[in-house]
Amino acid sequence: MPESPESGGNLRTVVLAGAVNLGVAGTKGVVGFVTGSAALLAEAIHSLADTTTEVLLFVGLRRGARPPTAQRPFGHDRETYVWALLAAVATFLIGGGLSIDEGIEAIRSSERPQQPLLAYLVILIAAVLESISLARSVRQIRARARRFVVRPLLLVRSGSDTPTRAVLFEDSAALIGLALAGAGVGLTDLTGNPIWDGLASVAIGLLLIYVAAILGYSNITLLIGRAVPEHGRDRIRHELLAVPAVEQVHQLLTLYLGPNTIIVAAKIDFASTASSTDVEVAADEAERRLVALFPTIRYVFLDPTGGGAAKPRPTSPA
Repeated sequence: MPESPESGGNLRTVVLAGAVNLGVAGTKGVVGFVTGSAALLAEAIHSLADTTTEVLLFVGLRRGARPPTAQRPFGHDRETYVWALLAAVATFLIGGGLSIDEGIEAIRSSERPQQPLLAYLVILIAAVLESISLARSVRQIRARARRFVVRPLLLVRSGSDTPTRAVLFEDSAALIGLALAGAGVGLTDLTGNPIWDGLASVAIGLLLIYVAAILGYSNITLLIGRAVPEHGRDRIRHELLAVPAVEQVHQLLTLYLGPNTIIVAAKIDFASTASSTDVEVAADEAERRLVALFPTIRYVFLDPTGGGAAKPRPTSPA
């Protein structure tokens, strides 16, 4: 299976996000130690967790892009979800757990962060870099939404493109985390009470746990097996019924095999006057219509329940 435009775009998005997070993690960490800000250290941990996530997503995308084999006739695309689930666990343990622990230690301590202006500068620079990465993931989601003629929000909520969704969620959480860190440093600087810096760190940890839970649950449902959303199934059914020889679609089953692979199986009632040749021609037309509708549809199985006598058959992987 050759690399699709979607998978190539995913790789570039993940690599960009990983590079940004790695540089930002180092900067936040150094300045966090210099200033003694727990919130900045939590943000450094946050960026480190995001970098780990991007590495795991990159591995998943590369392994998922391997071609089908005799033992894996539908390819390895679903392996992407396994690595994405591991990435969510890493965010939960590394990002959430360590940030909360750092915040609790800061709350117990009476030491006040120093050089707040340096902390503000780092937070501002990090926000600019995170915004660049976020803008790319947003553009990619919008482009995919236009291609599938759906709202971007629906694609974010129930789409199968886990790598891009993970980057979107992580970059959004990063910007929120930076705002929390800025508020913690600012309130501590204003009041002289270091508890605000610690509370900001705890809040960043809870934010990461929330994001990890959302991404983890999404990947679990995709690993178990998730159908195309109802809007997509309705469009698939409409395209099948638009084929002249098709009279009725008795049953329609869809399944995400991976971020870039959908399988469609349907029980079709062909016209009673349709010959075997007519059924074969209609099946070919149905296949072309569905692939044109959703380019990620790679396999189509049609089971004639009346009229003709064709057997289910898969398409060739794109």
